[in-house]
Amino acid sequence: MDIIDAIRNRKSVRKFLDKPVDKKILFEVLDTARWSPSGANCQPWRVEIVTGKTKQRITEAILKAKKEGYMEPPDMDYYPEVWKNPYKERRFRCGLALYSALGIERGDAEARKKAWFRNYEFFGAPVGVLLFMPRVLGTGFLVDMGIFIQSFVLACMDKGLATCIQASLAEYPTLVKEILKVPEDFKMVCGISVGYEDSSDPVNNFRTTRVDVEEFTRWHE
Repeated sequence: MDIIDAIRNRKSVRKFLDKPVDKKILFEVLDTARWSPSGANCQPWRVEIVTGKTKQRITEAILKAKKEGYMEPPDMDYYPEVWKNPYKERRFRCGLALYSALGIERGDAEARKKAWFRNYEFFGAPVGVLLFMPRVLGTGFLVDMGIFIQSFVLACMDKGLATCIQASLAEYPTLVKEILKVPEDFKMVCGISVGYEDSSDPVNNFRTTRVDVEEFTRWHE
């Protein structure tokens, strides 16, 4: 696999085939991702793989909490309390393109809610990967977590697997940690849905854009 092509062509997949992923393949992916760099080689990542009944239990617990209006404070703030441009506009365009790919009208709140709840169903993927890091480590180690996540999803691509990195799966950290028996001294970072892409579904043809290099780079000589 060409690394540059992989980085350019990686995408978030939101519809998966009903096809299991061999545990051996997942092990090989993790065995590659573990070589990601980290500050002082601390390797802060803790990975919990969920499939079958355990994954379904997490889905049901989160959906139940959502429907009952129960909210939890996340272990880390991902989105800002107040959106400002250019990020507000980029987020708007991303959501508009996604719902358009799903065939959902802008004013159809019920359809949007149903589509959003698919996040907690891992978009039908057979595997959920949930990532945690020790609370004792500073927020700077989130950089290392990001590097590990990128290594993981690119290694998945090399094995023919599709992924979707999801902050949404970390909205109920206490609930998830109770199910998985993860100690409270770990904070939940995010989740990743993993499986084989259903290329026939229009939602997987939707791609986000990127700003040009000139827009985010300054050169100093």
